[in-house]
Amino acid sequence: MDPATIIGILLAFGALFGMITLEGSSVATILLPPPMVLVFGATIAVGIAGSTLKDVIEAFKAVPVAIKGRTTSPQESIDQIVSLAEKARSEGLLALEADAQESKDPFLRGALQNIADGTDGEELRMMLEDEIASRTKSDHTSSKFFKSLGGYAPTVGIIGTVVSLTHVLENLSNPAELGPMIASAFVATLWGLLSANFMWLPIGDRIAKISDLEVDRMVLLMEGVLAVQAGSQPLLLRERLKAMVPANKLKTGTKGKDAKEAPAVPLEAAA
Repeated sequence: MDPATIIGILLAFGALFGMITLEGSSVATILLPPPMVLVFGATIAVGIAGSTLKDVIEAFKAVPVAIKGRTTSPQESIDQIVSLAEKARSEGLLALEADAQESKDPFLRGALQNIADGTDGEELRMMLEDEIASRTKSDHTSSKFFKSLGGYAPTVGIIGTVVSLTHVLENLSNPAELGPMIASAFVATLWGLLSANFMWLPIGDRIAKISDLEVDRMVLLMEGVLAVQAGSQPLLLRERLKAMVPANKLKTGTKGKDAKEAPAVPLEAAA
């Protein structure tokens, strides 16, 4: 689990509450139910209005996955593909059917099953690319929903402030109460800005980031299994896949004989 999102949001709110405390005020001054209900309720409502219920449900389902941030490291994927290449060279492509049945990854399982079934390489590439494109589109929709909430929230906060100020103008006959009422009126704007920049936009960016990592993994697996199908030599295949990954994302120690970094192998040589 990658706790970056949780840590970041908690630090942001901690900095806010620290500022309020250092100024000699109380956190309770901004924890007012009326503006919070309007900002959060209306923001989500207009977000739903601009989308579809199915997309909204999928967007909220993507939040726990994004916050957990569980992704397979590129090195693990490379080691897995190389192991499959070694098995395919020694036992044949049909032997990969057993690995397909044991795999918990739907993407890899489908690719291996198609290889065992004798699917043509070009057709398999098209199928896998279409699956990756579908995943990218779905994640983009979820990310866009939360970013749209980040756009709506400040404006909804301003609406709440205008409504509160209207109530203030109705009570000009009580000068002693004007100060607290005006202060309370601006809490809606505050929560609009806070929710947008401390919650909705970071969540949208997090979903997009986890999607990018997952798509990179799927592309790595796709190129790997297609090379396995083509009969690539395992050592050359390892170097080809490592060349697709930034060096800082690879472990310094890897399985096999290539514990040290080796020069990238041209795609033609690995095929």
